Amino acid sequence: MSAATRSRTPDRLCAEAVDLARAAAEEAAAPGVVGEYEGCVSEGDRVVTHFFECKELGYRGWRWAVTVARASRARIVTVDEAVLLPGPDALLAPEWVPWSERLRPGDLGPGDLLPTDAEDLRLEPGYTGVDEVPPNSVLSGEFADLAEAEDAEVTPGTPAHQPAPARGSIAAVAEELGMGRARVLSRYGLHSAADRWEEAFGPKTPMAQAAPASCVSCGFLVPIGGSLGQAFGICANEYSPADGRVVSLAYGCGGHSEAAVMPKPPRPAPPVIDETRIDPFPLRPSPDSGSVPATQDEDSAELGHS
Repeated sequence: MSAATRSRTPDRLCAEAVDLARAAAEEAAAPGVVGEYEGCVSEGDRVVTHFFECKELGYRGWRWAVTVARASRARIVTVDEAVLLPGPDALLAPEWVPWSERLRPGDLGPGDLLPTDAEDLRLEPGYTGVDEVPPNSVLSGEFADLAEAEDAEVTPGTPAHQPAPARGSIAAVAEELGMGRARVLSRYGLHSAADRWEEAFGPKTPMAQAAPASCVSCGFLVPIGGSLGQAFGICANEYSPADGRVVSLAYGCGGHSEAAVMPKPPRPAPPVIDETRIDPFPLRPSPDSGSVPATQDEDSAELGHS
C-alpha cells in the first residue's frame, strides 16, 4: 500500500487521543472557549488533527485544531501544535486591500502623509532648472523614507520656507515662471480631474438643467489659468451650492448673477378667435334701433307708420 493511500486513513492511536488534544486546546485557549468535539482528519502517516468548537465571541465558525503524532513503532502520542483555524462557515475578515486602493477622497487628515508613487500616471516630470530634486519633493529619497516610517513626524516649515534659489539663476527664472516643480499634472491627470469635476458640477446635473443660464455668463465665476480654464472656473457665490468649488462653464444654478434682470420669456399672442368669451344679444330690438324715430305724431299714426 502506498504512502498516499495510508495517509487517508487516520492512525488509530492518534485518532483515539481526543482527551490529549482537548487538554492541549484548553491550555492554548482561554477557559471555557473550547467546545464540542467536531472530528478529526488524517494529515499523513501517524499524523492526525482533531477539531473542537470555538466559543470565543467574534470567532463564529472557527475551530481549535490540535495536531497529534507518534513516531514509527511507538505507542506514545504527542502534541504537535494547537492553533485556531477558520471552519467552512467561519466569519472571516474581508480580503486585504492595499492602502493605496482603500484610500478615498476626504480620508487625508491633519498630519497625515500621502506619498505619491513615482510611477503615478497623473503626474509627469516638470522643469526645475536643477539636476537634483528639492528636499521637499516627493521624489526625494529622504522624504520617501520619512513618509514610509510608521511614526513619521513632519519637520517644521513648509515649502514656502525653503531657501530660495539665487536671483538670476535658471532655477529662479523657472520658479518665477511657475515651472519650478519636480512633477506636474500629466494629460491623464488633467482628464481625470476634469471628469470628476464634470460629474459633480457639470451640465448634466439636475441643478444645471433647471438653471436660467450657464456659469460662463455669471459674474460670480472666477476664471482659472491653464488648459482647464477653457472648461472650468471657480464659483464665488456664497448662496450657490457650488460656492468655492470648481464648476464647469456649462454648469448653472438659480444664483446666477443676471437671474433677476434676465428678460422674461415672451408671452404667446392672444388667439384670433376667442372661444371662451360670450357676447350678449338682446331678446328684443332697441326702440331706437330702426330708421324711424321712436316718437309718433298723429299724422304718421293715421298713415300706418310706426
